[in-house]
Amino acid sequence: MRVVVTTGKRKTSLAKATIKDGRGRIRINGRPLEIHQPEIARMRITEPLILFGNGWKRYDIKVRVRGGGFMSQADAIRMAIANGLIRMSQNFEARSKMQEHDRTMLVGDPRRTEPKKFGGPSARSRYQKSYR
Repeated sequence: MRVVVTTGKRKTSLAKATIKDGRGRIRINGRPLEIHQPEIARMRITEPLILFGNGWKRYDIKVRVRGGGFMSQADAIRMAIANGLIRMSQNFEARSKMQEHDRTMLVGDPRRTEPKKFGGPSARSRYQKSYR
């Protein structure tokens, strides 16, 4: 039995997906995908499954995700699942289909938040000064 472990990152979220032969069950932090809330995040997670076709139903997918907000977590999960399905099935036709649809499904976004500096309320803005 083959097992593939992949990771996906987005901002401060980190998702680790374990994919093995099974009956098409997807669990996120121990809960089934069907009850994952909010719905927009669930739809985002199912994108690679739809693009992959019905072939994903041969595998069981377990995902552990932590850090970040719900949408950032959804994108990290999506990336981990997409990369895992491609590595597990060796289906490069599906890979090109995913890459055409949205490149961030397979390739991470390197942008991170800039650290705050002194002399202002945030990373770039400065405190105002008046002369009167």
